[in-house]
Amino acid sequence: MPKTALHRPGGHAPAALLTSLAELLRQWLPRQRWFAGKGHPVTGLSVVSSTELYPGCLHLLIRTEHLGGSDDGGPGTPPPDDCYQLLLGAREVLPPRLAPAFIGRPSAGPLADLSVYDAFHDPDAAGLLLERLRTPGAAGPLLFERDPQVTVPPGLAPRLLDTEQSNSSLVYGNSFILKVFRRVQPGINPDLEVPWALARQGCSRVPAPAAWFGTSQPREATLGVLQPFLRDASDGWTLALQSLTSGGEFTEEAFELGRATAEIHVALAAAFPVRAPSPLQHRQLAAAMSERLDTTARSVPELRPYAAGLRSAFDALALLDAAIRPAQRIHGDLHLGQVLRAGRQWSVIDFEGEPARPLTERRRLQSPVRDVAGMLRSFDYAARSRRPWRPHWAQRCREAFCAGYAAAAAWDPREEPELLRAYETDRAVYEVLYEARHRPDWLPVPMAAVGRLAEGAGERRGEHPTEHLTEHRVERPAERL
Repeated sequence: MPKTALHRPGGHAPAALLTSLAELLRQWLPRQRWFAGKGHPVTGLSVVSSTELYPGCLHLLIRTEHLGGSDDGGPGTPPPDDCYQLLLGAREVLPPRLAPAFIGRPSAGPLADLSVYDAFHDPDAAGLLLERLRTPGAAGPLLFERDPQVTVPPGLAPRLLDTEQSNSSLVYGNSFILKVFRRVQPGINPDLEVPWALARQGCSRVPAPAAWFGTSQPREATLGVLQPFLRDASDGWTLALQSLTSGGEFTEEAFELGRATAEIHVALAAAFPVRAPSPLQHRQLAAAMSERLDTTARSVPELRPYAAGLRSAFDALALLDAAIRPAQRIHGDLHLGQVLRAGRQWSVIDFEGEPARPLTERRRLQSPVRDVAGMLRSFDYAARSRRPWRPHWAQRCREAFCAGYAAAAAWDPREEPELLRAYETDRAVYEVLYEARHRPDWLPVPMAAVGRLAEGAGERRGEHPTEHLTEHRVERPAERL
């Protein structure tokens, strides 16, 4: 590693680092896929912590302030300030292989005239990160830990996956995968907490954490989790599209996926507390869903004509006066892109929940019907990503998934029609906002579901909710939500 200006004992004061980095990061951060404040200019930057992992490589937690941010932190609006995890390298000369990671060349401060780059792209930095995880201990405010029963070999070649959205992932030797949480919130991340608890329950549907790291200052937070890499597995989204392309069925796979989901829910109910919902909590949940609907309708004009019909699903939920399915820990963002199949075995990954939501909300007890609704919406998305549109493919998958779930859970999600419709409606509203912000060409996909859910036709006539969808053809496979 070439000697750089970072090669000084004790590193640099935060103010000095910002002299070099502030302007570069103001321009670079909003262009990153994992940056939550899209469309909201960065008005302030501060260094929460800085740790020199080795000369030329800095681990940083950077707090950003956003123009137009709000405390409710909904999916369309960032909070007034946020915290991001960066691993920055600084070299006098940047080799060609690291050119895509280039951030800029500061003109002032301790990094003046050095090439600053995203060091997660650098095999040297990624290899050192693995060594830190292999040998637990502290590095400044960073704390590295691992499961003593798991052996992580040294020298595994790293590669950065290029398909990440809200985080970054490094694969080591096709044996382990390190998920790095770019957006950092105080508290233990569910993507560490839940798989660890499931492993203690003996649930084999989720890869168990092998090692992890976090920070203790200024508050405890999870920064990354290392898990076994399922090298021979295919994700459910890819498998579903292959089925649609070949004209085949996916009902057997959907049934087994429903069974796997139920097994995870049963294990989670044993590992964490459960709570029977009260009528007041039904009303509170319905009110939160209605508020998200109102917020989205203000941002997406296409949704406004359907708002009253969609709200009827939440009104029906608010009227429930009997205890229904107990609330518990769940996945929180379940869809076909979050499941992997190797042979006949389904595994579930990414228990982080919706990254745009506050961490306390993602760790909250919720109905398992929310996960079911997320997967049902995913079958619809897959069906609409291929020509000709095959609504009955999605319908059969939905039925098979629920049947598989019922076989393992001893209760059928279709027995909770008000809850299922409310959660599916809430998910469709989320999809509308996501597509309007990120992929406007795909907005008609959730809008077709919005039209069906607003009418509530299937519920009134006793038909399956996937019937009566309006066909919309799309030209390319949907990026996984």
